[in-house]
Amino acid sequence: MTIPALPVVVDVNADLGEGVGDDAAMVRLVSSANVACGFHAGTPIELRRTCELAVAADVRIGAQVSYPDWDGFGRRFMDIDSDQLIADVLFQIGALTAIARSVGGTVDYVKPHGALYNAIVGHREQARAVVTAVADAGLPLMSLPGSVALELAREAGVPVFTEAFADRAYTPQGTLVPRTEPGSVLTDSAAVAARVVQLATTGAITAIDGTPIAVHADSICLHGDTPGAVAHATAVRAALAEAGVLVRAR
Repeated sequence: MTIPALPVVVDVNADLGEGVGDDAAMVRLVSSANVACGFHAGTPIELRRTCELAVAADVRIGAQVSYPDWDGFGRRFMDIDSDQLIADVLFQIGALTAIARSVGGTVDYVKPHGALYNAIVGHREQARAVVTAVADAGLPLMSLPGSVALELAREAGVPVFTEAFADRAYTPQGTLVPRTEPGSVLTDSAAVAARVVQLATTGAITAIDGTPIAVHADSICLHGDTPGAVAHATAVRAALAEAGVLVRAR
């Protein structure tokens, strides 16, 4: 007797609650919502409305914590003392947890945003601070495969989710091409959808120079503030369905 193969399952996440883009449309196309916590973007009422949308759509909520960098949208590195960073991250998680609870939801993981996300790939001191805060909050951490943050999280017994990006270019080393460089953001919906299907079904991504690289990802991110984000997400969902890949939080 032939045993049917189990379907491929992938989590699709998006950065929401930032006051940009169409959250109402995006939340219907993803399985996890990384909701801003007010440090880089998002007012309290925007965060509450986004959590309401996520709860109504049965979408998992994550706290997207950031440097306190409203003017730079959280995309500027900040040399913050460890104790301060721990407190900042805990503050953001606590605020979003209360907001989510007020609309019948829960915060189920933490994903750093922007420059903080990139910093904890290799900055051991900041990675340790973020992991300490996430451990204190009792939540899993979502981060880039191979990052120092995931290494420290595993050592601390913190559950982890690895992540890949549908709409960002990769270097041959498996890191993200800086946004300041040409071609760092993918803008063609068909190309974004093809990349997600490739990743979900083969575990590989093509780097900006054409090099194939292996990427283990529990979740795939679509940025809600990227131009054409809704079109990208719509194309991704259609392509995954055609490939027989199920979209579900893991």
